[in-house]
Amino acid sequence: MKINKFIEGLCFDDVLLLPQYSEIFSRKEIDTSVQVKNLGDLGIPVVSSPMDTVTESSMATAMSQLGGLGIIHRYNTINDQTQIIKKSIDKGVDLVGVAVGVSGDYVDRALSACKAGAKVICIDIAHGHHALMRHALKTLRNTFGDDVHIMAGNVATVAAFNDLSDWGADSIRVGVGGGSICSTRIQTGHGVPTLQSVIDCSYSDRDALLIADGGIKSSGDIVKALAAGADLVMLGSMLAGTTETPGDIIYLDGGRCKAYRGMASKDAQIDWRGHTASIEGVSSTVPLKGQVGDVVSEIMTGVRSGMSYSGAKTLRELAFKSRFIRQTSAGSVESSTHILKNG
Repeated sequence: MKINKFIEGLCFDDVLLLPQYSEIFSRKEIDTSVQVKNLGDLGIPVVSSPMDTVTESSMATAMSQLGGLGIIHRYNTINDQTQIIKKSIDKGVDLVGVAVGVSGDYVDRALSACKAGAKVICIDIAHGHHALMRHALKTLRNTFGDDVHIMAGNVATVAAFNDLSDWGADSIRVGVGGGSICSTRIQTGHGVPTLQSVIDCSYSDRDALLIADGGIKSSGDIVKALAAGADLVMLGSMLAGTTETPGDIIYLDGGRCKAYRGMASKDAQIDWRGHTASIEGVSSTVPLKGQVGDVVSEIMTGVRSGMSYSGAKTLRELAFKSRFIRQTSAGSVESSTHILKNG
């Protein structure tokens, strides 16, 4: 018997949001906060990615001060990670997250992180719908009870979202293979466009928060993700190159840059474990962008403007009121700033 194996998947550039009647007279009326279990309200729905070229102490501190959340990467020793947490908390913030894996020292790493003051444990693996994730989630939930917010991922389907929620996750990263420096789809042939994954997972009846992660290139993509049902977005490339990211400034072709690399890239794997397995990412550089506060402020200005176009004063209202329309490839070109393409 022949089985239909084809499912259509929508990317961010495949759709637009329909403008709607609005009674918002000022973007100051718009509330971008989101309630997160064990953490209270975040002022903005933005989480920085646990990558070694994105989030260490300075980024985690800045994200907390901006009203978001930073997840400190796990590609270091337990002691190094603990010191990064303490350094962030010594700077006066009390909301820091930390990533762990699903094998080896992950329990000791989580215990040390929480003792140092971390409020979020992010179980961070590329393919989250896996037996190792199930074991790690249940182990960490039994270890910490309900006192710690546990984030898990990444997943691409509603079945995976439901399983991770049932296994103990409070929030779940949704998106496989969509990152700008990720080559999983090329190497393995697997993945789902991130927007489609968000749409599918938004139909879950579980209570876990949905974090759109991967393929987000602009504030407009963030608005689309939130409208599709995401509670939060996780950003990597949009925050890369800011002053607060780890790494030295690189002078390249007369410009100033910083490194940005996927954690499954060859360079990253050799640095943190001394050898490579499946190479599913690349290493690159991005132009220096300045302070992350300025970058996030610009992002959130775009998000609030987008919410006003749907007449939505809250993120919940945006998800309820918004309507999508498909655009053709020609429509996608028209949607861009295309004057230079017509010369």
